[in-house]
Amino acid sequence: MPKGSLDKFIYGQGSDNQSRQLEWVTLYDIALGIARGLEYLHQGCNTRILHFDIKPHNILLDEKFCPKISDFGLSKLCERKKSIVSMTGARGTAGYIAPEVFFRNLGGVSNKSDVYSYGMMVLEMVGGRKNVNVEASRTSEIYFPSWIYKHLDQSTNLNINEEITEEEAEIIRKLIAVSLWCIQTNPLDRPSMTRVLEMLQGSLQSLELPPRPT
Repeated sequence: MPKGSLDKFIYGQGSDNQSRQLEWVTLYDIALGIARGLEYLHQGCNTRILHFDIKPHNILLDEKFCPKISDFGLSKLCERKKSIVSMTGARGTAGYIAPEVFFRNLGGVSNKSDVYSYGMMVLEMVGGRKNVNVEASRTSEIYFPSWIYKHLDQSTNLNINEEITEEEAEIIRKLIAVSLWCIQTNPLDRPSMTRVLEMLQGSLQSLELPPRPT
C-alpha cells in the first residue's frame, strides 16, 4: 500500500518535538473505515472472521489514507450462529489483547475481543502514543486509558498541543468515548462493531461516558 502502515503516522504526533502528521478529520475517517472493515468481517461474511491482531501496524493505508486490515495470520473462523470460539492459547500483540483471552472467567473469547483491540488502537490514534508508557514521569500517566478517562470525565485539557476547531474537539471526544466503551473489561459491556459504527456516525451528545477502564 502506498502510504504503508498506520503506526508510521500516529506515534509521537502532536508532541512537542513533532507536528501532527494527520488531520483530525483524516484520523476520524481512518477509524471509521477500520470499524467498517471489522463490522464486515464480523457480520458481512457467511462465516464470521475474528482477526485477533488488530493494531496500527496491521492497518495499511492507500494513497487517499483509506485503511485496509491486513495480516490474518492469527485469525479464526466462527459460525455466524455462534459467538464464542475455542482457543488453546493467547493470540495477538501485547497491549491490544482483550483480558478474556488470558482470564477465561471474564467470559468467552469472541468478536468482542477484536472490539477491545480496536478501542486500544483508536486511543493510540488520538493520543499519538502507546497505550502503556513505561517512561512516563508520573505513575498516573503510565496507563493511557485511565489518564485520558480522568481528563475526559473532568472536561480538562487532553494535552493536545495544538489549536483545534470546535468540530475537531468533537471528533476527539467522540473517538475517546467510543474507544473507552470498546475496552471495557467485561466483553458483554463492549459494543458490537455495528454499534461502534452507529456511535461514530451519531452525535456526541447522544454518547454516554462509559465506566472507568480497569
